[in-house]
Amino acid sequence: MIGTMLVFSTQDGVSRLLAEHYPPIFIVMIRYWAFALFVIAFAAAQPGGLATTVRTKHPLAQVFRGLLLAAQISLLTYSFAKLGLGETHAIMAINPLLIAAAGALLLGERVILAQWLAVAVGFVGVVILVTPTSGVFDWLALIPFACAIMFAVYGILTRWVGKDDLPATSFFYTGMGGAVGMSLIGPFYWTEMTGPHWAWMGLLCLLGMSGHYLLIKAYEATEAATLQPFAYLQLALTSVIGVLIFSETIDAPFLIGSGLIVAAGLFALKATPRSK
Repeated sequence: MIGTMLVFSTQDGVSRLLAEHYPPIFIVMIRYWAFALFVIAFAAAQPGGLATTVRTKHPLAQVFRGLLLAAQISLLTYSFAKLGLGETHAIMAINPLLIAAAGALLLGERVILAQWLAVAVGFVGVVILVTPTSGVFDWLALIPFACAIMFAVYGILTRWVGKDDLPATSFFYTGMGGAVGMSLIGPFYWTEMTGPHWAWMGLLCLLGMSGHYLLIKAYEATEAATLQPFAYLQLALTSVIGVLIFSETIDAPFLIGSGLIVAAGLFALKATPRSK
């Protein structure tokens, strides 16, 4: 899981680098083409092969999940270029708390008072992040917050379809749905790339496939609750990349806001009732 976070953080750094020169939709389209090849190969290697993996009881929900994630990644890539890696991921760290709240409201999952308090503290952290020391609300910060909401919806849908579909099936439609959706709109944003930037694009695709492979292996090794705390490493790693490579700054509101969000997320995870 630590390796996964390192790969994904590096991937985000490359995404920001490319987003400074090319439309995010174009970048994500190329990335999804490589991702689609990966999920096809992964599905073919499953018991029963591709024919078994593609069977789903929720075709519309599965396709919508793929489209939603592709849109979220496009918006996230735009946020990397406009807002920066550190602040984007700091606000995105609210996502586990959003999923906990949405799970209670939409799926009827059990959420205790301590978890609701953690959600409230997490939102206080977001307010601190989006309100700089000048006291002026930064509307650009709504972009990663929208991304967090989109990813929370994606997570809830994944839980819902997962009651009937195999994990490999959901993974397949995540890649293929996004690849098809991006291929319909991405060509309108096609931009000629220079040779060095094609090399960075190739690295981005390789990082994406490697990160997903490591994530799959991590979930094969242990349960999600054990791995979730390590996911917050991505905030630290991307912040370091942002400071060292892109000259981003880390100020007091960033430290306080992100600290509250991470602490609330870890507390909510600790307080989550475990099934016996």
